[in-house]
Amino acid sequence: MSPLHVVILAAGQGSRMKSALPKVLHSVAGRPMLHHVIDTARQIGAAGIHTVIGHGADHVRAATPANDLDWVLQEQQLGTGHAVAQALPQLPDNAAVLVLYGDVPLTTADTLRDLAGVVDQDTLGLLTVTLDNPDGYGRILRDAAGKVTAIVEQKDASEAQKQIHEVNTGILAVSAGHLKEWLPALSNSNAQGEYYLTDIIAMAVSHGLDISVAQPGDAFEVQGVNNRIQLAQLERWFQRREADRLMTEGATLADPARIDVRGELTIGSDILIDVNVVFEGRVELGSRVSIGPNCVIRDTRIAEGAVIHANSVIDGAEVGSDAQIGPFARLRPGTRLAANTKVGNFVETKKAVVGEGSKINHLSYVGDATLGRDVNVGAGTITCNYDGVNKFQTVLEDGVFVGSNTSLVAPVTVAAGATIGAGSTITRDVAAEELAVARGRQRNIPDWPRPPKAE
Repeated sequence: MSPLHVVILAAGQGSRMKSALPKVLHSVAGRPMLHHVIDTARQIGAAGIHTVIGHGADHVRAATPANDLDWVLQEQQLGTGHAVAQALPQLPDNAAVLVLYGDVPLTTADTLRDLAGVVDQDTLGLLTVTLDNPDGYGRILRDAAGKVTAIVEQKDASEAQKQIHEVNTGILAVSAGHLKEWLPALSNSNAQGEYYLTDIIAMAVSHGLDISVAQPGDAFEVQGVNNRIQLAQLERWFQRREADRLMTEGATLADPARIDVRGELTIGSDILIDVNVVFEGRVELGSRVSIGPNCVIRDTRIAEGAVIHANSVIDGAEVGSDAQIGPFARLRPGTRLAANTKVGNFVETKKAVVGEGSKINHLSYVGDATLGRDVNVGAGTITCNYDGVNKFQTVLEDGVFVGSNTSLVAPVTVAAGATIGAGSTITRDVAAEELAVARGRQRNIPDWPRPPKAE
């Protein structure tokens, strides 16, 4: 079997995007379009991935850190045929070559495997799609027997040819040997003055090759992006596809049109997800997890039975089974919550390890801290973990009770069963079962005259 090499065309400026950002770096589902294409090339087992860059080349490379890519510079953008030709020196003569586009991000691996699988010395694979409105696309020309004979670009098409609804996606697969023979023979005698890759179809026909045509499962798989309207359309199609997958796997979505998955989301069964929830990075939801509206969850594992209430932000955390989070809670990276914990409204945690059954119910900041089992942290408590240079640890052992409006000045340890009186500033360790109170003595001054308002 011939090794598969993928050539990704990503050199265009994308002037209709009206952006200084190279077009292929505009995002779909939270990731640059080019990165989607590269990942798909990896999924289909490409032996080599050759990415042709031009406009904003340095920016594209910097935004795409990878050691398995061959970067190919197209200094002048003279058409798709010219772009593929820049990669020819890197292509083994015995390779099957699949040509993809950095601004066509959502073609599935299955579609591309089927296309690449037909390539040999006698067969070229061509991906086409049938559109109700083919305006702007190259038309597929067939002979009386239905065999593909050529592709004609819209600007070069006759009025009769413009009525054809089967169009070229630009994606094709062919042997490297044929490419090395045909690409140098391309002509730019056309309305655009460019070297069209599509002209090799007619060359293949003239050399007696069979043109094997495939079509994607959905036209959106091969939709390219030329402007921000198309970018938004592709985003919504991707998100609807993700919503359908989640519902199939056991999630109830309050509104499938109001969920965004910008990464990898895996779920158990009987999941409830309310509106306007955003998932980023890698997120794992156990069975029976419930997520309220307007939450953002990033790079997090949430165990079964946990409830995330409205307007919470969870980033880089682990949430134990049957935990209760929010509303309006923020869990920052390094937070690890055990089972049956509670982090309530307007609470922020960071690098906090919270033991089973412990509660931080309201208006608190707990950072760089370890809490044992059944700890109760009162409203308005903060861990003073930063001296302006270094971070320090706070340890609250099993059964500690912290009264409201307490400042715990780290490093400090409060031993098991101790109690902190409300309004205290704790600067020294507290022994087991002790009561610590650290606040100024109250004075009541009788007959106190309030100051008068100035005239």
